[in-house]
Order: sequence, then C-alpha cells, then structure tokens
Amino acid sequence: VQLQASGGGLVQTGGSLRLSCAISGFTLSQDAIGWFRQAPGKEREGISCIKTDGSPSYAGSVKGRFTISRDSASNTVDLLMNNLRPEDTAIYYCAIVTRECEGDAYGSWDRGTQVTVSS
Repeated sequence: VQLQASGGGLVQTGGSLRLSCAISGFTLSQDAIGWFRQAPGKEREGISCIKTDGSPSYAGSVKGRFTISRDSASNTVDLLMNNLRPEDTAIYYCAIVTRECEGDAYGSWDRGTQVTVSS
C-alpha cells in the first residue's frame, strides 16, 4: 500500500490550496482515509478523515475552512483548504485510518507535501 500526498505550495493568508492523496494497493471501500499535518517543532495532528460511506470529520482548528472529499474512480482523496492562515503551515500527509477514523493511522510519513502560508 502506498499513499502520496501532493498539491502543497506557498500561499498568502486567506488563500486556498487543494491537496490530493493518490492511493495504490488499497481501495476506499476498505477503510477510512485521513489527512494529518506536522508543523516544525510540533507533534503530528489529525485534521480530517473520511469514512467508507463518505461521511467526513474535522478537527476544530480547520472546521469550516477545509473540506475533504473522495473519488472512488480515481482512488484519490482530496483536501480543499480555504481561508488559510499562517498557523496552517506544515507538512501534510494522508494515511489509512482503521476502525472508520477511530483507530490507528498508517501512512507514508515520508511522502508528505509542504504547505506554507505567508502573513
């Protein structure tokens, strides 16, 4: 199983980015997919997850600004990020999350994408 996050970049405060997670060796009907991020000097945190039935969940820090979605045909999970803030600066990763977003995360933690939000 491999997961590759892409779509990061440099954006100004208030801007938007769309991240994409390309998945191989695993289908979206098997378990949930989550987005995580790790800022310099901070622990990795889960920010969004989408279950096999398509229902999403969000951390309070991104709720109302980020939208997770999936495309079964292309086996990808996207994260649309609006109204970005400097505190959103981090490396973003996608991962399989067992037990429908309630269990452990299994990701390619060396295949993240950098998001930098300038003030």
